Amino acid sequence: MSDSVDKVEKKSGAKNISLGSMLVSAIWIGALSLLKAFWGIISEKSFGLTMNEIVLSGVIMAAVFSPVYLSIILDKIKDIKVG
Repeated sequence: MSDSVDKVEKKSGAKNISLGSMLVSAIWIGALSLLKAFWGIISEKSFGLTMNEIVLSGVIMAAVFSPVYLSIILDKIKDIKVG
C-alpha cells in the first residue's frame, strides 16, 4: 500500500512542477510582450528581442517540463487499459 501512496505523491509533485513551468512560461511571454510594447515610451533604444524570440523562449521553458506531464497522462491511460 505504501508503494501506491509514494507513486501518487511523486505524480502530484511532477504535475505541480509542470503546471508551475507552464505558468512561468505564460508570465514570461506576457511580461516581455508588454515590456516590448511599451519600450518606446521608456527608452529611445530598441528593445533587443523580437516577438519570435520572446515566444520561442517561453515555449521552450514550458516544453522542458512537458515530458513529465505527458508521462503522467500516458501512465493513466495505461492504467485504464490494464485495469
